[in-house]
Amino acid sequence: MSDTVVIKGTKSGIILVLDAGTEYEVLKQDVAAKFKASAAFLGEAQKAVAFQGKPLTDEQKLEIIGIIEENCQLSIVCIMENDERLEQAFRNSIEKHMIKQDYSTGQFFKGNLRSGQVLDVETSIIIIGDVKAGAKVISKGNVIILGSLKGNVYAGSSGNQNAFVVALDMDPMQIRIADTIARSPDKPKKKQPKETKIAFWEEGSIYIETLDKDVISDIRL
Repeated sequence: MSDTVVIKGTKSGIILVLDAGTEYEVLKQDVAAKFKASAAFLGEAQKAVAFQGKPLTDEQKLEIIGIIEENCQLSIVCIMENDERLEQAFRNSIEKHMIKQDYSTGQFFKGNLRSGQVLDVETSIIIIGDVKAGAKVISKGNVIILGSLKGNVYAGSSGNQNAFVVALDMDPMQIRIADTIARSPDKPKKKQPKETKIAFWEEGSIYIETLDKDVISDIRL
C-alpha cells in the first residue's frame, strides 16, 4: 500500500500520487486503507486535491474523492490539475469554495482524544470530553474543553491573538496561541482543586487564570 498510494500534503491541498502500474480496483482499496490509517493525522479540514501518477477519468476521480471522504474527516472541495503554480492554485480554489470563516463560531466534538490523535478544525471547537496527554487540538479560533486538558492545544492557528483556551481541568503539556507558546513546568505541580480556567494571549505572553465573571467580561471575540 505504501508504494501504490502516496499522500503529499500542502498548506491548502493534497497531492495524491497513484502508482501507474497498479489496477484501479486495487488502488481504490489502497486509497481507503491509506486515508483510514492517516485520518487522525489529517484531521478535519476542507482541501483541494490533485492526482499524479496514474491517469484517471473524471468518474474515477470523483469515486476516489468519495472514498477519501468516507475514510477520514477531510472534505474535498475541488480537483486541481497539476502545474508549476499548484500551491497558489490550491489556495485560490479553496477561497472560492469556502464561505468566509467567522472564528467566533464553532462546532462540537464529543469524545476523548487520546495520545497520538490530532483534531484540526477551521473554526472554534467545543470538545465534550478529555484531551489526554499526547493528543493535540488545532483550531483557527477558540478551544473550549468540557473536560480535562492534559495534551497540547494550538488556538488561533491562523495568527489570531484574540483566541483563547478554556478547560474544566487545565493541566496542559503545551498551549500555543497564535505564535506564542507556553509549556508546563518540568517539575510536578502540587495537586490543586479542579476549577475551570482560561488561557489567553496578552502582550506577547500566555496567561492562565480562573474563569470568573470579570474574566468573561474581558473576553475578546
